[in-house]
Amino acid sequence: MAIYNLNVKDVNLQIEFFETDRDLKNIIDKNLVPGRVFIGPIQSKYTKALNKYCDKKVIFFSFSSETPLAKDCIYLLNFFPKNELSQLFSLLNEDAKVALLYPENEYGYLINSFIDDIIFESSSILVNRSSYKDDLSNVRDAIKELGKYELRKYELNRQKQILSSKEDEKSKKRLKKLERFKTTNDYDFTNILIADYGLNLLQVVPLLPYYDIDPNIVQFMGTGVIDDKTFFYEPSLQGAIFPGVPEYKRINIINDYMEIYGEEFLRISTLPYDLIGLINLIYSKKYKYRDVIKLLNNPNKKFDGIDGSFYFKNNMIERDLNILKINNGNSFVIN
Repeated sequence: MAIYNLNVKDVNLQIEFFETDRDLKNIIDKNLVPGRVFIGPIQSKYTKALNKYCDKKVIFFSFSSETPLAKDCIYLLNFFPKNELSQLFSLLNEDAKVALLYPENEYGYLINSFIDDIIFESSSILVNRSSYKDDLSNVRDAIKELGKYELRKYELNRQKQILSSKEDEKSKKRLKKLERFKTTNDYDFTNILIADYGLNLLQVVPLLPYYDIDPNIVQFMGTGVIDDKTFFYEPSLQGAIFPGVPEYKRINIINDYMEIYGEEFLRISTLPYDLIGLINLIYSKKYKYRDVIKLLNNPNKKFDGIDGSFYFKNNMIERDLNILKINNGNSFVIN
């Protein structure tokens, strides 16, 4: 569909299927021609061994979500939450005090692992965090814990300790700011980041107002995973904000796909669609291998895509995103 819509000429797609590491190795070995572009693999377990082929002047565009795999000739295309949250938190002002609520699973742990870095680069402050088991068995207790003074005091002191060990001016300035907060009344949160998705998110969010975390008072926030109409009708998410791209930018493709294939266009399908546009640019310009690497490694070089402008930073795709707000079954741009 991308090839047709983007009027791509003289393209040869060689589609290969594999089920084992050996099958993948055989496919790559027989296609190791300098300048060859591999789209895939999708799974991280098959992406881990690809960098050994980089001396053959080939490029892999993998859809793995494991960021450590992005290196050498391996470029990752996915929806990376760190990129999303960096842009979300850049919207917050210095009065914003954020609480993090996350599940004890791979996604939740990922968000928790880099939230300190995100906060450090923003004007806001992280006042507390709480986690719950992936089966939601203790989610009610986790939500109630968010309001407790002891945990908020612990989180404040933890951040002060980290900053006091640093000598740079930015850390000193931030430490001075945190020193102002000493009591529970000074340190209530104004925003809550709910780092969950899918059915679990729809079960967790209604519990927040039930335990007196009022979405009319506290700003609910989510990652890009809630950029789905499934969540836009949930009463507790009305007014929630998240990083994303307005649907109107991809609505024509969504409608065309439904008309042609009789199936819903998957949200992640914009990734290979935009990739075809990038590959078409590379080949139409007749770039050499070193030119392509230079192009991809320049974060100041941005490309137009269905999901907005995108570029590669440290071999991972990043996007210039809007901040969207949910309202009555839709979302609209607020920044």
